[in-house]
Amino acid sequence: MAERSRLQLDERRAQLLELGLELFGARAYDDVSIDEIARQAGVSKGLLYHYFGGKRAFYVETVRAAAQQLQAATEPNAQLPGPQRAQAGLVGYLDFVEARGASYLALMRGGIGVDQEIVQIIEASRQTFINRMLQGIGLQEPRPVFRTAARAWIGSVEAASIDWIEHRDIDQDTLVSLLLQTLLATLTIAKQADPEADVVLQPE
Repeated sequence: MAERSRLQLDERRAQLLELGLELFGARAYDDVSIDEIARQAGVSKGLLYHYFGGKRAFYVETVRAAAQQLQAATEPNAQLPGPQRAQAGLVGYLDFVEARGASYLALMRGGIGVDQEIVQIIEASRQTFINRMLQGIGLQEPRPVFRTAARAWIGSVEAASIDWIEHRDIDQDTLVSLLLQTLLATLTIAKQADPEADVVLQPE
């Protein structure tokens, strides 16, 4: 009975987070009230406070949920060769962006100013993608040039993804191709700047 009750509580919490992702992805943080959240969820404000402690804490958890969902959607397939693994990861990223646009915007547009907890969540998510990218080309140790190049490319993916879901005037295949070519160009330039780096840039 206790296990069933815990599962029900977990399900309710997950449902509330899904609603939060939808609301905060569509509107600014200040434009979403705790009363509206409770009303749309069909619960009391007291229950929301019980689960999350307040609006800010609720928002933080929605951002954390979006980050976790995005990381899961782009988990690398180690059985694929490097170029195919990169393509599959990028397709997974854009599939998430297309299907969960509100979640993505909630993650990328942290809506409560320079809040350090939000910044840490977003930065940790970016660092996960950077680490995956560097490991994918064979780098096991830090190389400043490649770290910077990876961060720049991840930033371009984020910007392109936001533009894509806002305008929807190019198809996903075109965007994947554009970003993969940008990735290769970025890494090629990084290799020229750091020729001693033992990286694999050619198709396997």
